[in-house]
Amino acid sequence: MPDAKTLAERFPKDFLFGVATASYQVEGAVAEDGRKPSIWDAFSKMPGRVYEGHTGEVACDHYHRLEDDLDLMVSLGIEAYRFSIAWPRIVPEGVGPVNEAGLDFYDRLLDGCRDRGIKTFATLYHWDLPLMLMGDGGWAARSTAHAFERYARIVTARLGDRLDAIATFNEPWCSVWLSHLYGVHAPGERSMDAALAALHTTNLAHGFGVQAIRGERSDLPVGIVYNPMAVIPASDSDEDRAAAERGFDFHNGSFFGPAFKGAYPESFMEAFADRMPAIEPDDMATIAQKLDFIGINYYFPMRVHDDASSDAVFPRTKEGAPVKPEKTDIGWEIDSDGLSFVIRKLAERYDLPDLYITENGACYNMGPDADGIVHDAPRITYLEDHLSVVADLAADGIALKGYFCWSLMDNFEWAEGYKMRFGLVHVNYETLERTPKESAVWYRDLIEAHRTANG
Repeated sequence: MPDAKTLAERFPKDFLFGVATASYQVEGAVAEDGRKPSIWDAFSKMPGRVYEGHTGEVACDHYHRLEDDLDLMVSLGIEAYRFSIAWPRIVPEGVGPVNEAGLDFYDRLLDGCRDRGIKTFATLYHWDLPLMLMGDGGWAARSTAHAFERYARIVTARLGDRLDAIATFNEPWCSVWLSHLYGVHAPGERSMDAALAALHTTNLAHGFGVQAIRGERSDLPVGIVYNPMAVIPASDSDEDRAAAERGFDFHNGSFFGPAFKGAYPESFMEAFADRMPAIEPDDMATIAQKLDFIGINYYFPMRVHDDASSDAVFPRTKEGAPVKPEKTDIGWEIDSDGLSFVIRKLAERYDLPDLYITENGACYNMGPDADGIVHDAPRITYLEDHLSVVADLAADGIALKGYFCWSLMDNFEWAEGYKMRFGLVHVNYETLERTPKESAVWYRDLIEAHRTANG
C-alpha cells in the first residue's frame, strides 16, 4: 500500500483535503419539504435512459442522514465538504416562490459543518435544473440565465455567511455537450443547435451568477468548476496534432475562452458563427468576470485522431485508442499524466486564478468481504498516483490549493445508476448502511500525516 505519510509531506502547508458529493446523487427526498421535480427526476424515469431504470428518489438518503454523514466525515478527518445545492429545493419551479424548507436543509448542513470544523464549498448547479424551466426551453433559453441569476442571489443572501467558497456551475461540458449534443444526460437532446444555445446561456448564467453573488457578499470567494478535457493527439502526425487543437477549442475553449478572454475561440466561431444564438453587446464582458478560483475535475484523458471524412463536423475528431492498459470498472483509461497535461496547458493559455482539484477518483465496484472490509487497493493506487501529480504541479508553482476526492460515498451515478461505485465509503443500497473502505482509511491517514507534518 502506498505510504500516505511520504506523500503528505510533499503538499504545501495550507493545502486542503476534502470530499465531494452532488445533491441529486446523494440527497434523495425528491418530493419532500416543497421540492419539485428536476430534469433528472423526469429523465431517469424515461425508458432506456438510466441503467435498469434507477432514479435518485432515495439515493443515499443524505437528506435524512445528514448529521450521521457529517459525523462520518469527521471520523475520516475530512477538512472540507464540497456539495451542491438543489435548485428545485430552493426555487421549486425555477422562477416564482422561494421554498424556505429547502433553505432550512442547507442551513442545517452549513451549521453542522461549522460545528465540526469542516470547511464548506458549495456549487449552485450540479445538473438538477427545475423541470418547469424546460417549458421555456431549459438551458437553450436565455431566460434561464436570468432565472439562475435570481437563484444565485437568493442562495447567497441566505447561506453566504457560512460558506468558505461558492461555484456557479459544475462541469458545464456535461450539462451542455453531454446533455444537449450527445444525449447521454438530461434532458437527453441530440442537437448541435440546442447545444450551442445551451452553451451560451450557461456561460452567460455563470457571469450573471458571479455578479449576483458578489452583489450579496463581496467577500465570498466565487468561481466555477470545469472538467477540462486532456485532449491528446493519438499520434505524432500533423493531422492528429491539428485535430487535438480543434478538440481543445471545442471541448475547453468554448468555456475557458469566454470566461478568461471574453471571446469564443476563433476556430469555434468559424465553424458555428451562423448557428450560435444571439450574442448581445454586453454578454462577453458579463461572462468574463474575474474569478477567485476555478475547480478542475479530472478522471481520464481524451485521445483523438483527425477525422477527414466529408461529413465530419467540427472539431472533426475521432476517438483514439487508449495508451495505458489499466482501466477502472467503468472502462475509463487510467493515466495520471493527463491531469498534469491539461492543467499545464490551461495555465499556458489562460490567466488562471487559484486552482482546486474539485473531483478526482476511481470507479471500483468491490463490496465488503466476509470480514466486512471493502478491500479496494486499486482505488488507493489511483488516488496516490493522481495526488502525486498534484503535488508535483504545486511544487512547480501551479497555484493548487486543495483536493476533493470523488466521492464521499457510493451514490447515484447518473446514466449508470447505482451500478458504478466511486465512493470512499461503501453504501448498501438495501439498508443504506455506510462502510468506510480501505481507501477511506488511507485518505484519512494521508490527511492526518499532512496535518501532523505542518503542525
